[in-house]
Amino acid sequence: MEVLTLDGSYGEGGGQILRTALSLSAVTMRPFCLTNIRVGRRNPGILPQHLSAVRAAAMISGAVVSGDRLGSTELSFSPTHPSKSGSYIFDVAETAERGSAGSVSLILQTLLVPLALTNRASTLVLRGGTHVEWSPSFDDLVNAYFPALRQIGFRINAELKRWGWYPVGNGEICCEIGIDRDPAQLSAMRMTERGPLRQIAGTAAAANLPAHIPQRMADRARASLGDLCVPLHILPQRVTAAGPGAGIFLVAEYQNMAATFSGYGRLGKPSETVADEVVGALRDHHASNGAAFISPTNSCCRYHSRPELPSSRRRGRPAI
Repeated sequence: MEVLTLDGSYGEGGGQILRTALSLSAVTMRPFCLTNIRVGRRNPGILPQHLSAVRAAAMISGAVVSGDRLGSTELSFSPTHPSKSGSYIFDVAETAERGSAGSVSLILQTLLVPLALTNRASTLVLRGGTHVEWSPSFDDLVNAYFPALRQIGFRINAELKRWGWYPVGNGEICCEIGIDRDPAQLSAMRMTERGPLRQIAGTAAAANLPAHIPQRMADRARASLGDLCVPLHILPQRVTAAGPGAGIFLVAEYQNMAATFSGYGRLGKPSETVADEVVGALRDHHASNGAAFISPTNSCCRYHSRPELPSSRRRGRPAI
């Protein structure tokens, strides 16, 4: 089969081009060569989370790969067989050969469709960052992305075993992936009308930090959203993790779909400011009457992963 040549600098020029190419190649078995991988970024080339996705896609498809190393700006990927179901474990820290908070949700994004389209269910254990900036959090996946895929016919169940914050990571999620019908009978889904807002739920979480931090985020969000006149279920939570971290994760539940919004704390950033940013993104989406929304700020509706930014703008720290 002819090798498809792709330019990794096209569009936003981030890791999404690589992940999409890997996923589609594993489904279609068409080989590709990707050049200029993340060449416009401060740290160009393949980073640990990207390399983990490459090696994971290669494992399920038996791909012959070249250029699969940290910092590489060119990759060749050639599957040798259709994707195989099974039980897999992927650890970003092992790929980085050091501690890493590389996003496990982006690795899952790469593997989900190829594994779902096999003839048997698969289980995945993914270790790394579960709640990090510039990628969908675990909460975004389970509250918006997975429910949307289930409407198509995918069967996805996931459990958060351990939270993983930037920069330590070491979180873990476990997933079961399959489909409920023959792949040829998967149904299309229209996401054009969200319906009325039913409720807003969410969690303000912190690990290895004082209890007042998640409490302040939750209190601020509830106070700021009261005028929407819908039930609010936003709870503070202290969680267990290898390193400190804080964030607030909201889901706006409309009649036909859900939209999720995430925000993270950092050193010197008040908890109330973190909550205000997430609430602002939710309000922007609600006022738009749109079915899906992507905010230009650090808080984002997670129907789709957002473009990466240079690493200089991805230095998350706990709220204080």
